[in-house]
Amino acid sequence: MKFLLDSDTWQEIYGSIRKNKTRTIITIIGVLWGVFLLVVLLGAARGMENGFNKLFGDFATNSVFVWTQRTSKPFKGYQKGRRIVLNTNDIKVLKSTYKNEIKLLAPRNQISNLVTHNFKSGTFNVSGDYPVLDQIQKKKLIYGRFLNKNDITTFAKVAVISEDMYKQLFDKNVNPLGAYIKINAINYKVIGVYEPPTTVDFDNDTAYIPFSTFKKVYNTANRIDWMMITANKGVDIELMETNILQTLKSLHDVHPEDKRAFGKANLGKHIGKVTGFLIGMQFLTWFVGVATLIAGVFAIGNILIITVKERTKEIGIRRALGATPKSIRQQIILESVFLTTVAGMLGVIFGAIALFLIDYFFGQGQDAALTNPTVSIPIISIAFILLVVLGTLIGLIPAHMATLIKPIEALREE
Repeated sequence: MKFLLDSDTWQEIYGSIRKNKTRTIITIIGVLWGVFLLVVLLGAARGMENGFNKLFGDFATNSVFVWTQRTSKPFKGYQKGRRIVLNTNDIKVLKSTYKNEIKLLAPRNQISNLVTHNFKSGTFNVSGDYPVLDQIQKKKLIYGRFLNKNDITTFAKVAVISEDMYKQLFDKNVNPLGAYIKINAINYKVIGVYEPPTTVDFDNDTAYIPFSTFKKVYNTANRIDWMMITANKGVDIELMETNILQTLKSLHDVHPEDKRAFGKANLGKHIGKVTGFLIGMQFLTWFVGVATLIAGVFAIGNILIITVKERTKEIGIRRALGATPKSIRQQIILESVFLTTVAGMLGVIFGAIALFLIDYFFGQGQDAALTNPTVSIPIISIAFILLVVLGTLIGLIPAHMATLIKPIEALREE
């Protein structure tokens, strides 16, 4: 510690840097570029991840959606082209068979209908749902609440509408809660208004009513239009999708190899691909950034080796005057660490400025590809520790060379 506080030590470091200004600046730029590149690439990767998370918002991403289509193969006496109809018994079988795999299951029915309030009207989607839908696809409510269990059991004629529906059907600043709208000429009490999602949305301007009420009003009996299924954590979503489809094929006498009888969309599968890409991106970022960093540190080692050779006579005089090999070694290593630290700090500063500009020009708006590109303090700390360690290690080489210089031979050198 005493060595670090010695003013003569820092004067010698300053004198050495001043004698080789151009070479020192170029070397510092090499390390600075490595840190700058690491910070910007890590920040951009984080921005992509934030943008991806923003896209899906509160949606349960490990989900699969299943609906029916027409068969493409004859089976058990049935001709191809038969339309499959899901029913409530399918839900019971799936919940029982895959109780350890399925976390949430939301059967749904949907229809397009005229919705009116006083003298205002519009055609919107009307969806019969269970309260569990709000756990799979979270709704941000402006007014009121979402559907609850009591609404289902009492066949309540209540509706949760979108903000756009509210604006189209109600006068400005009018509280819609408790007001009645007509859907298919039947009165429904408005119990909630939700914001239109800025993320993935499978329901565009939809009025949500209880599943039981939908079933009774539209006489759907046990029919289900489609279902949303969310898997438990750690469950292979692709395997679960395959197993569920095979179970449904068995329940509805569909050929096991028929790939058209059921439509499906595996959100978890697509998200897994994007997540894999992001992980690969982060690995590549660290590889490129650290490789560039090491290259810059080696440049510092090279300049110090050259400096030691140029200062052979000076080191010899110091040795002759009583300087120990340890003090000379410390001097060279400290110079190496000082240069890498200064370069690292400048790299972080310029990297932070670059990320601010990227966020300002490319990170604004709902469709921004990069959202809040930042690098966490722990990551910066790790990079700095790595930089100091590398600076110390690379400084050992010229430091060792300096201690090998013999005073008599150094004094003879012109």
